[in-house]
Amino acid sequence: MNDSTQYTPGPAYAEVRKEGEVWTLVLVRDLKHPPAKVWTAITEPEHLKQWAPFDSDKSLGTAGATAKLSTVGAPVVADTKVERAEPPKLLEYKWGGFNMRWELEPQGNGTRLTLWTNIARPYIAMGAAGWQVCFDVLERLLEGNPLGRTVGPEAMKVEGWQRLHSEYQKKFGVETPQWK
Repeated sequence: MNDSTQYTPGPAYAEVRKEGEVWTLVLVRDLKHPPAKVWTAITEPEHLKQWAPFDSDKSLGTAGATAKLSTVGAPVVADTKVERAEPPKLLEYKWGGFNMRWELEPQGNGTRLTLWTNIARPYIAMGAAGWQVCFDVLERLLEGNPLGRTVGPEAMKVEGWQRLHSEYQKKFGVETPQWK
């Protein structure tokens, strides 16, 4: 993160839904930018590498496209196929076996961005905190005031991340497994 001294995550706002044994994390952010600009930020490799927790070797903006998604800071590479792409409204694909659904809804001159992603229950609080930081970085990037990509272990170093993670643990009633 380039400017971590001027950034602290806000309060927990993500939600979680359970359908059968599938847990889905839902994050909604109102952005001051038109859907076309947000679409580019969530689909194009050169934009994703500035805020997302993964790199893509190809654009995710076309239904049927295939790409390799590499998790930042981990040796995990997932082949993915874009299941749905309706620019600049809807994007669906899998990342590491987890469904990712992005919805972009015009809001005046801006966009309501909603992410649905299924996640293993023990990691919901960590995922919620991580995605919230990613959304903050995305928002600042779109505003022309980039913080720099902050994901994985780097996100956990952000002042306020532990507080945010703790808020999500309480909100969702989960404890993150200890890493050995």
